[in-house]
Amino acid sequence: MNHLYFGDNLKVLRESIQDESIDLIYLDPPFNSKANYNILFKSPKGHDSDAQISAFDDTWHWGEQAEREYKEILHQGNTNVAEMMESLRRFLGENDMMAYLTMMANRLLELHRVLKPTGSIYLHCDPTASHYLKIVLDGVFGVRNFKNEITWKRKTGRGETNLKSNRFGITTDIILFYSKTDKNLFNSQFNSNAAGYQEYIDKFFRHIDEKGRRFRIDNLASPSPRPNLIYEYKGYPPPEKGWAISKDKMEQWDNEGRLYFPKNKSGRIQRKRYLDELKGKPVQNLWDDIEMISSHSAERLGYPTQKPVSLLERIIQASSNEDDTVLDPFCGCGTTVHAAQKLNRQWVGIDITHLAISLIEKRLNDSFPGIKYEVHGTPKDIGGAKDLAERDKYQFQWWACSLVNAQPYQGKKKGADGGIDGLIYFLDDKGKHKKIIVSVKGGSNVGVSMIRDLKAVVEREKAEIGLFVTLADPTQPMNTEALKAGYYTSPATKTDFNKIQILTIEGLLNGTQRADFPSEKSFGSHTFKKAKKEEQQTQEQLSFEDT
Repeated sequence: MNHLYFGDNLKVLRESIQDESIDLIYLDPPFNSKANYNILFKSPKGHDSDAQISAFDDTWHWGEQAEREYKEILHQGNTNVAEMMESLRRFLGENDMMAYLTMMANRLLELHRVLKPTGSIYLHCDPTASHYLKIVLDGVFGVRNFKNEITWKRKTGRGETNLKSNRFGITTDIILFYSKTDKNLFNSQFNSNAAGYQEYIDKFFRHIDEKGRRFRIDNLASPSPRPNLIYEYKGYPPPEKGWAISKDKMEQWDNEGRLYFPKNKSGRIQRKRYLDELKGKPVQNLWDDIEMISSHSAERLGYPTQKPVSLLERIIQASSNEDDTVLDPFCGCGTTVHAAQKLNRQWVGIDITHLAISLIEKRLNDSFPGIKYEVHGTPKDIGGAKDLAERDKYQFQWWACSLVNAQPYQGKKKGADGGIDGLIYFLDDKGKHKKIIVSVKGGSNVGVSMIRDLKAVVEREKAEIGLFVTLADPTQPMNTEALKAGYYTSPATKTDFNKIQILTIEGLLNGTQRADFPSEKSFGSHTFKKAKKEEQQTQEQLSFEDT
């Protein structure tokens, strides 16, 4: 079963993920770039500015939590990490970077614990902290288990748009690849679209056999002396240092038509390499063939740090097999779990915002109809909803908006919402898109004045319908006031819909209530960008082994 967790990944890892249960970890943590990332949902033309909210603040500060996590590092069993972090603190001091590295070190220690001995970890980062993160990874996983520093060319063009910049443009990210032991699983990857690949084919694959198969010839001589492999074959003398393969293998390749015999017996037997068996150019540590997601890409869902599925597919195919388990502890909009599902892996995703969890659920359900997975940490009943509302007002609002498939509105600034917590767009005729205002109340006291306020917002925003989503049960005066607002009549179907609708969290959870508006069959399709339906793939197996 696949699992999606809402919560702090440190707590989830410690409480829910067993030792040595994960085959592959990919993480794309915040880079400490001090950026406030906005997320832009799909909205009808002219409404884009409405749909911007803060996805997360990519900033860390030294404070009580950082000090607490730092002390945990000093008292855990890996003394190398403890000494390394002490050295970094002496060098950096108690600043934002040290807070960030402390947070990462604690989580990397847990990721090391849950990784299988054959497992690997890929940490995606940018130049802001990559050099420090590599030191932390050396401490946690060991210098000997460093595999690659992969450079992903995520941008083309000049990079820096500011012509007055006093540095070169930044067009790359770094992916640090480590294993837990020297027994890590690895499947070589190949690229048939690499630069210069076609020129290589045209230059070397110049021969065609009697079946019309195109091939090149390749040396079968051993590069170093192999006395036990010096033998004559079909009248052809051996090379000075012997053949590269045994006589049995020579006979096997001969029967399979994989040997090239020159007409002159004094010539050298060579191997045929067929073009139709060529997988492509072996992928090295410079990845310049995977483009970032453009603003017009069909894959783009609007999440600020969204990575292309093809990037994750390469990592997952390289370091896992089908039915292995892939973990992403900072799963954002869910690209890792999407790619893992597509490639028939098991997966675990963790994120600290309900916004991300809601987006991932919608993405998976759109892309893989009928998919089965379990969500942990989100409220399942009224008690859980009350607990979330008390702990975090904004997470509760984001989660409540997901119950009616609404976009969360604006950010966390006090007073910024203007009485709007969420938006829904629908289309029920040939005219422009219509708008629904969502107001969420997580307090225990609600009253008729709140319904009047929502009516005023609906009128101000020229919306067709207002949804009042409440944790507490509405009063009779509230229901009466809502009915007084009248109806929205669909011009397409002439159906009447209550202009103000009161929905309780309990009713939405148990399925006894739902938002009522036109285009019910395409519910939410004009509010969120829909991920394309995917066909799950199987991993391509190697056709034969070289000896």
